[in-house]
Amino acid sequence: MFCYQCEQTAGGTGCTRSGVCGKNEDLAGLQDTLLIALKGIAAYAYHARELGFSDEQVDAFIAEALFSTLTNVNFNLESHLALLLKAGEINLRVMKLLDQAHTERFGTPEPTEVMVGTKAGPGILVTGHDILDLYELLRQTEGKGINVYTHGEMLPALAYPELKKFPHLVGNYGTAWQNQRKEFEEFSGAILGTTNCVLLPRESYKDRLFTCGVADLPGVIHIQGRNFAPVIEKALTLPPLPDNQVAQTVTGFHHQVVLGLADKVIAAVKAGKIRHFFLVGGCDGIKQARSYYTEFVRKLPKDCVIITLGCCKFRFNYLELGEIEGIPRLLDMGQCNNAYSAIQVALALAEAFNCGVNELPLSLVLSWFEQKAVAILLTLLHLGIKNIRIGPSLPAFITPNVLKMLQDQFSIQPISTPEEDIKAILG
Repeated sequence: MFCYQCEQTAGGTGCTRSGVCGKNEDLAGLQDTLLIALKGIAAYAYHARELGFSDEQVDAFIAEALFSTLTNVNFNLESHLALLLKAGEINLRVMKLLDQAHTERFGTPEPTEVMVGTKAGPGILVTGHDILDLYELLRQTEGKGINVYTHGEMLPALAYPELKKFPHLVGNYGTAWQNQRKEFEEFSGAILGTTNCVLLPRESYKDRLFTCGVADLPGVIHIQGRNFAPVIEKALTLPPLPDNQVAQTVTGFHHQVVLGLADKVIAAVKAGKIRHFFLVGGCDGIKQARSYYTEFVRKLPKDCVIITLGCCKFRFNYLELGEIEGIPRLLDMGQCNNAYSAIQVALALAEAFNCGVNELPLSLVLSWFEQKAVAILLTLLHLGIKNIRIGPSLPAFITPNVLKMLQDQFSIQPISTPEEDIKAILG
């Protein structure tokens, strides 16, 4: 980073600036947090706009927040903290907007059992987040004998009624984004990357990988205007996929669905059948330490319900977790932006039990990796939710001083071990 005040490399030997540079790590860290969160907010706003929905307040905040990071504009630590909480508020607003865009266009998601694996015949695998891209591909592949599969955060699309009308949307293949080089190599059909979380490909499948929208990779054909003819033509020339159905999973627990079970949930809690709710979700990554989330869910007592969202779910969504009084122990609410659904459920439960969200038998154990996870964390802090556990490690841009502020105000803390955290939460 270049320091425009002393015209040296920021934090370097000749840097005398007292603003945002190596001389003031806390302020630099807060600005980094804000910029990263803005990327997540912008992603949700982009998807909503593609579906015809926009919000002037969201757009205005993005401009204001970016302006606040301009050289020699704001050196005030407290106002930067206020901007972060405002970013959380705006992110809640844009997640609500995107939820409205998705449900009005594609219907309200409903619990759906999903085949995991492949069916015999030509196939196209769709990864990323853009459900409109998937819908347009499904329209264009009707009657062509091609099976279409979701991958990664596209899995929840299988629960939308308008997409379920396409019988050739047959299931999900693979897991989270960080495993795609191995999984794409083993998938013999065509592959479409729709948004972020698309990795530079191996040569073994580069010629059958396509991108569209904001996703664009060197040496890979980029689809313009959602004309997926090249993807379809490629799929029909490739070897057919085998019939290899390896598992089942369930997705589609939108907040409207869960709130429809509210009476059963409340009765189960009052009867002592459900002891605690855990939101275990967020963004996955490659670190071995992320196996924590698998073990955490595996070791939870059988009277606990797990709510999940984002691609962290692939750490445990194939486990057989059973039910409590007819209520599934694992409720997959969808993509990372469906944190909005989880928040609506928490607020409704708090109202039903006449208490604050922090008094509910609810604990948040989050996996963070990228920009949207940071924006969602700020939303939770904006709502005053405390005692959030986050891992597998804390973001490098959260300095010790900023971490102390977050701990003092919100009791945010890093994960430890599954056994220790479960014991601390459940006593």
